[in-house]
Amino acid sequence: MSHTLLLLTAAYALLAFLLLFLCVWTRWHVAVKIGLAALVTVAYFVAYAGWQDSQGWPAQVQLPKRFVLLAVVTEEPSSELGHKGNLYLWVNALEDNKPVAEPRAYRLPYDKDLHSLFNDAMKKNRQGNSQMGTLEPPSGPKGKGLSWLRPGATEKPKIKISDLPRPQLPEK
Repeated sequence: MSHTLLLLTAAYALLAFLLLFLCVWTRWHVAVKIGLAALVTVAYFVAYAGWQDSQGWPAQVQLPKRFVLLAVVTEEPSSELGHKGNLYLWVNALEDNKPVAEPRAYRLPYDKDLHSLFNDAMKKNRQGNSQMGTLEPPSGPKGKGLSWLRPGATEKPKIKISDLPRPQLPEK
């Protein structure tokens, strides 16, 4: 358990204790006490949902512009269960042609073309050829409706995978 998550848990325990103290030893109306209990409960679940992105759950944000592909797990769609399927990626973002300190998990909706693209990339990865991905900007008209407020909201991501260039060793 991370240090931050432990502190957050302690803070909520303290908040729950203070709420219990207020509910037992004050003469507030019952509706106010119930409202406070509901507010603390809702605040806990909102904070938990916010922490999922930072605690190893797949991020619900767009992939970085350039990244090194580390692993892919495919969850294919199932018509029997009504499941649409997902692609889970473990990538390390590239900034200034250097990988960032920590990799991150991402979830993309299942797409057959992306599935085959990542399958081929993982085969090359297993053969010792590290794979670099680039996220290409969406093509097409911009400013159409309100979709320009959410870039890529209606379009599937355009990802290009290539071999990571081999590092050049300095001469002796």
